[in-house]
Amino acid sequence: SALTCYCGGSRENPYCERNVFNCTVPEGVCYAMTEVLPISKNILTQRGCFRKNRLVPYNRPFVCEPVNKSNHQVICCKTDFCNHPEAMEAPTLPTTTASIQTNQDQLSTTLIVLLSVGGFLLMAMLVLVAVFYKKQHSKRNDPLVESQNSSLPDTNMQDLLDDKDFSTTGSGSGLPLLVHRTIARQIQLQEVIGKGRYGEVFRGKWRGEDVAVKKFVTRDERSWAREAEIYQTIMLRHENILGFIAADNKDVGTWTELWLISEYHENGSLFDYLGETRVDVGAMLKLCSSIASGLAHLHNEIVGTLGKPPIAHCDLKSKNILVKKNGECAIADLGLAVRHDSSTDTIDIPPNNRVGTKRYMAPEILDDTLNMLHFDSFKRADIYSLGLVLWEIGRRCSIGGQNLDYQLPYYNMVPDDPTIEQMRVVVCEKMFRPQKEATWHKYDTMERMWKLMNECWYESGCARLTALRVKKTIAKIEDEEGVKNI
Repeated sequence: SALTCYCGGSRENPYCERNVFNCTVPEGVCYAMTEVLPISKNILTQRGCFRKNRLVPYNRPFVCEPVNKSNHQVICCKTDFCNHPEAMEAPTLPTTTASIQTNQDQLSTTLIVLLSVGGFLLMAMLVLVAVFYKKQHSKRNDPLVESQNSSLPDTNMQDLLDDKDFSTTGSGSGLPLLVHRTIARQIQLQEVIGKGRYGEVFRGKWRGEDVAVKKFVTRDERSWAREAEIYQTIMLRHENILGFIAADNKDVGTWTELWLISEYHENGSLFDYLGETRVDVGAMLKLCSSIASGLAHLHNEIVGTLGKPPIAHCDLKSKNILVKKNGECAIADLGLAVRHDSSTDTIDIPPNNRVGTKRYMAPEILDDTLNMLHFDSFKRADIYSLGLVLWEIGRRCSIGGQNLDYQLPYYNMVPDDPTIEQMRVVVCEKMFRPQKEATWHKYDTMERMWKLMNECWYESGCARLTALRVKKTIAKIEDEEGVKNI
């Protein structure tokens, strides 16, 4: 029988309707959760329903188990309104009393040790200061020694990111924390270049170069932390993945600004670019090939000491893809990305309440049949979204004088902001897909691209191509059409 639970708390719950204080699930549990945010230390509570697919294993789900040394705790129950504040108190976070006593004992021991060696350390420091002063004095008189006015070398952004002394791995996963903070403090914000549910994107200046600064609203702290974490994955850097530079949080009066700093691409998103620009066959294939290449890199696992885990994007769409000066694309916005640890066969799912864009959701997400225990399921959902993006680009190709307006997928089947139910009816029940344009059959390139799109958005995820296969197929079309990009 259906279970009805109480909905509420200080933390926003996307599965509860606004001003409605209950939720009902056919099978599942009620829950109460307490969480402390990592930076602001604010304590939030949330109450609601977990569907059966969130309960793994069903009889003793991990999500309901107490977690030691965690910043959140969850309690579950299985009767109507059992999680109401009058029936159940919110879970408390692990007490710090024991750790405080332990710290006090450790402090006493440490003080004894410090006092016993304090004289020796003081003498050593005095000697070091004297040596340092002497060396600095000699450098001032040496015309070959250049002055250092900052903690960063006098170089441009690209050189800094490519410098193995400043890259944490030499493979482009990011920069040390001190460098993050130094760069952030040196940026001058210019104009707003984009807005979204997360906040705003600014163009900024760093040593005369343009950078993009994504500002998150404080309540979306978890999304900011997650995206920064994913961008700093070892071996992630790739020419078709947005170049991450730094992340920092800045106190400005009564609130904290959360910054994510990346490379700046003046052409903007693929959505904006296609809205203003028609592309020829070569440019179309270059856009499509670079997106497939970036997605293949995300999906691919690099094995080794400094290996990269496979990553699924989980929100691939034209607004989350940027167009570079050279006509290639860079995949951005990794806030919903999911990682797979092959050594433990575990899936790292982001701990935030954001969901992907409904228009681009794969059938198995819309009808709630996605196997969340199988990482390939997330990659296959990405391929469905990729097929829709390829269709958007194909519509703007000027082959044979074609001059079609830019449109989003399913533009003639659902409203501008469709609900999940509206998308489910169109995609799952009616099994509709974006339509083939009337002139495409006349041109071999467009016919082959149409075939590729269809192989990306099959109803069954298992039947869809891999990102690497899409990349190789487009490369073959480029070769045979004589428009291979050099």
